[in-house]
Amino acid sequence: MSKEVQNTNLFQQVAVLLKNAKQQVLRAVNSTMVYTYFEIGRMIVEEEQNGKERADYGKQVLKGLSEQLTKEFGKGFSVDNLQNMRKLYLIYSNYETLSSISEDVKTKSETPSSISEKKESPVVALHFILTWSHYTFLMNIDDAKERKFYEIESIKNRWSLRELKRQYNSALYTRLALSRDKEGILKLSEEGQIIEKPKDIIKDPYILEFLGLPELHQYSESELEQQIINKLEHFLLELGEGFAFVARQKRITFDEKHFHIDLVFYNRVLRSFVLIDLKIGELKHQDLGQMQMYVNYYDREMRLEGENKTIGIVLCQNKSDLLVEYTLPEDNEQIFASKYKTILPSKEDFKRVIEG
Repeated sequence: MSKEVQNTNLFQQVAVLLKNAKQQVLRAVNSTMVYTYFEIGRMIVEEEQNGKERADYGKQVLKGLSEQLTKEFGKGFSVDNLQNMRKLYLIYSNYETLSSISEDVKTKSETPSSISEKKESPVVALHFILTWSHYTFLMNIDDAKERKFYEIESIKNRWSLRELKRQYNSALYTRLALSRDKEGILKLSEEGQIIEKPKDIIKDPYILEFLGLPELHQYSESELEQQIINKLEHFLLELGEGFAFVARQKRITFDEKHFHIDLVFYNRVLRSFVLIDLKIGELKHQDLGQMQMYVNYYDREMRLEGENKTIGIVLCQNKSDLLVEYTLPEDNEQIFASKYKTILPSKEDFKRVIEG
């Protein structure tokens, strides 16, 4: 091995070490900062309680504190930000933060974060893993179960703030909750999205606003497919956990006839191939029959020993639930039909989109 190659290898090893160290330092600094804001929030609440006989006392506390902290420490201590610190304490002092729910989703940061409790209050162990910007956004979600779900998923999937906002605005929690009973919805809020069977990966509808296709624009199935390939990273995020891209327009042949599957993925969690066909307009029973053929072929010709049965998803603009129900077997666990939307519905429209 040449000296130049040895130096290159040494550089790469040192670079990886330094990058990992930098990430750990950033995580530790971030965790300490959020916990510090939590403690500031606790102090503000306790001070307000001490002066509760005066209705405007809390406002005066925040205004005075903001002026003093800004003078001493600079930006970051506006009245609004202090109100967020207060809110952080009020929310997260009521239950153990989901940031410490599981060793599997924790970062390596070992920053201590035990709360200085009053005698009448229980001790709560906190490990804030997300950024302050994440928590500021999460605190605006009123429903506690929904807020916990997005916190868990942000940690598990390392969502940036932008991706967290996108998943919230596309109503991921609502879309997943619609296909679950009360126990399943409770699990979402306690554990996030747990993938154990094919149905767990299915959303209805899928929101593909990142493709940039206007809702009324006339486009072909091939154009839709090309846009998905162009934005494959975004599409994988919309599909969910464990998806890896395998092929587009995958050709299968038998009886001297050729067929093409639009998109082929593999889900590492389910250990299954996932076939996706794109359909413009209304779903037809022939579309489901075609997907059944693709799934059967993959199960018999492509699936390896130890892998689970292939999953097929037909993405369409519109569908009849009764048509799907009567076309597929009662015990169906492999073939699914879901709608897709190419624009992000408003909050007012979203319920109609789901129920439509």
